[in-house]
Amino acid sequence: MGTQVDPDAFNAFEAAGWEKRAPTYHRLLLPITRQVVEPLLDAAAVGPGSRVLDVGSGPGYVAAAAFTRGASAVGVDVAPAMVALARTLHPSVEFVDGDAEHLQFADDSFDVVVANFAILHLGRPEQAAAEFARVLAPGGKVALSTWDVPAASRMPGVFYDAVQEVGAAPPPDLPTGPPFYRFADEAEFVGLLNAAGFVDASVSTVAFTYHYVGDLFDALVGGTVRTRSLVITQPEATQARIRAALDRLTAEYAADGGFDLPTSVKVASATAK
Repeated sequence: MGTQVDPDAFNAFEAAGWEKRAPTYHRLLLPITRQVVEPLLDAAAVGPGSRVLDVGSGPGYVAAAAFTRGASAVGVDVAPAMVALARTLHPSVEFVDGDAEHLQFADDSFDVVVANFAILHLGRPEQAAAEFARVLAPGGKVALSTWDVPAASRMPGVFYDAVQEVGAAPPPDLPTGPPFYRFADEAEFVGLLNAAGFVDASVSTVAFTYHYVGDLFDALVGGTVRTRSLVITQPEATQARIRAALDRLTAEYAADGGFDLPTSVKVASATAK
């Protein structure tokens, strides 16, 4: 497989993957990603009367939390199954099908754009950031989140380390996307927003310990897309080696029948001109 990013193939791969993974993501990984919802909304100063667009809304918890704050919120996701799930879970909030890189909303439609762990799943993050700027009114706020480097965020970093340790090569049919941890680099994150025309860009770190009870291997394979494809296409012996490496790497975090996993997330925010 070459190293050149194929954004169209990657976006199609992600969209198809999340269409299949909506229930398992909601059940297995949402309990950790929702820990960032309130810090994300705080970074964008969401309050009563804010017009909020939640991009890559998934099961809809960011849009729903914005609604609870008194904002008018719309969630948009590329996977119809995610949109359907969000509508079921949060019937008072509007959710629509849509593409982050080609938003169907008019210029200056929102006061806030938020995206929780969405930017790392896009083949053209620069185009998406430009779209966020376009739909924001002057002075509007954007706030985006992404995982910190594996050493700082053991969820999901410990799984990344296990795969790297085993040396499992990506399958030839896995489209090449942007580096998963690109925006863990604060300069890259700020640069993304600056290039899209935002001002006053900054990055903060949200750190917490997440207590997970269950099979971590199954959670990360069942609730992800890119990681799942990387692992389940391997020979059974390689999958067993990845699981063994994961078990060894997580042993130091064992606590109270589960794992206390140090978790770190980068939240970038900025203001539209």
